[in-house]
Amino acid sequence: MDRDTPQPSEGDEQPAVSPAPLLGLRDGLPEITDTEEGLAEVVARVAAGTGPVGLDAERASGYRYSARAYLVQLRREGSGTALVDPIAFDDLTALNEAIGDAEWILHAASQDLPCLREIGLRPASLFDTELAARLLGYPRVGLATLVESIVGQSMRKEHSAADWSKRPLPTPWLEYAALDVEVLLELREVLGRELEESGKAEWARQEFEHLLDFEPPTRLDPWRRTSGIHKAKGRRALAAVRELWLVRDELAESLDTTPGRLIPDSSMIAAANALPTNGKLLLATAGFHGRGARRYLDTWVEALKRARALPDSELPPLANRSDGPPQVRSWAERDPVAAARLSAARTAVAALSEERNVPIENLLTPDYMRRVLWSPPKVAEAELEGAVGEELRRLGARQWQIDLMAPLISEAIRHPAEPVVQDAPAPVEAAGDVPPA
Repeated sequence: MDRDTPQPSEGDEQPAVSPAPLLGLRDGLPEITDTEEGLAEVVARVAAGTGPVGLDAERASGYRYSARAYLVQLRREGSGTALVDPIAFDDLTALNEAIGDAEWILHAASQDLPCLREIGLRPASLFDTELAARLLGYPRVGLATLVESIVGQSMRKEHSAADWSKRPLPTPWLEYAALDVEVLLELREVLGRELEESGKAEWARQEFEHLLDFEPPTRLDPWRRTSGIHKAKGRRALAAVRELWLVRDELAESLDTTPGRLIPDSSMIAAANALPTNGKLLLATAGFHGRGARRYLDTWVEALKRARALPDSELPPLANRSDGPPQVRSWAERDPVAAARLSAARTAVAALSEERNVPIENLLTPDYMRRVLWSPPKVAEAELEGAVGEELRRLGARQWQIDLMAPLISEAIRHPAEPVVQDAPAPVEAAGDVPPA
């Protein structure tokens, strides 16, 4: 159903809606390219094609440690669709040269660009259909949803979580992969036109240019992202989680498997809280389970032994170390004025999001706004907006975001919301005191 179609009132008879027809392959399923001769033929076809190139990559998330590409799909006008097995080649720089300066069309480009770079594929320019849809205010931006709402056809997504490192790849999986690039060119045409009509084309251009150099952020203390870590009982248990996480990660990398397939996060939390002193007790720990629990038992026992032996001075702090502001929930207590600035800014951002039909998180990375509001530039009021803009630029904001958000944030700094002051508890009268009349 079109997103602008009025919804029927309660009690109205609703006509049956025919399901959208399934998207099919216009040119049939191409053979997978896994030989030098086959790659040379694909390179020649792509070089002879015209216009932008739709690309996608399949990884083996949940099965392999690495985020490498195990299949690359591409489609270009005049070239048709190609399915390339990157595992069969040292790199795909010849294919990159064949594409040249042509625009890439990807869906959720930040997920695929790192693994494509690893095999020699790097775009000169790109168009991200997911990001374009976000800027346009589409309520749902998954590929299948966009294909149905824009092209009027449905897509099956049953193989999205498959183990793409498997060889040979089953034919239904290859059909699924080929369909992912079947209509990217059509989506780009429609979304590009809508960006122009809505005055957001320049916003999108800046976002796409920013993506060209996208690198996944390096996380401080990545072990703290262990699910359920809030259940760790104290700093010693946190140290045990850290030791278990580090050895599990090292082992997973050596085996090229995802860490959770060795022991799940819940097992690490259980072991960290119990701190058993030997393998027998560890295997008897409620919650410590998984196929890797017994197979690598000595590894887990040694990790727990190291955690128990750490002096208190080397135990990790309960709170995560960060170079940014504290958790928002503590702002009101630590700095009521900063909390009031944040409250005023959030109200204004919500209104701007609704007015421009853009999700709040796309108007500006929330962390950028929190950093500026926690420690505003110390400049004269007349220079505040420019200083806020420069700080946002330093953090990584794009110019269109700065143009919209710097005035808003500056206004929140100048005129914060009324701070919420909690009522102080009434003083406790000492024994023998006589209350005033």
